[in-house]
Amino acid sequence: VQLQASGGGLVQPGGSLRLTCVASGSILGINRMGWYRQVPGKQRELVAIATRDGGIRMAGPAEGRFSISRDNATTLYLQMNNLNTEDTAVYFCNAYRYGQDYWGQGTLVTVSS
Repeated sequence: VQLQASGGGLVQPGGSLRLTCVASGSILGINRMGWYRQVPGKQRELVAIATRDGGIRMAGPAEGRFSISRDNATTLYLQMNNLNTEDTAVYFCNAYRYGQDYWGQGTLVTVSS
């Protein structure tokens, strides 16, 4: 499974961004897809997960501001609203398939005035 994330960039506090992740390769059997983020010196943390059967799980910092969606088996979105400086991180797309995690290359989100 290959994952290509895009949509990161520089945004001012209070602004919005939409991240996109496209999966390719052996996509049959992908159970869930999600977004994680990481800042230097810290562990990678969960942002949101969308399961194949439509289930959604949002992590605390994302609740009420971010939304995750899948429009098919291969494309995942993360709509981020009301961004603040603490959201600055590299955002990684993840796919879970037959007991194995797959990761994209990450896209940098910088929230700064």
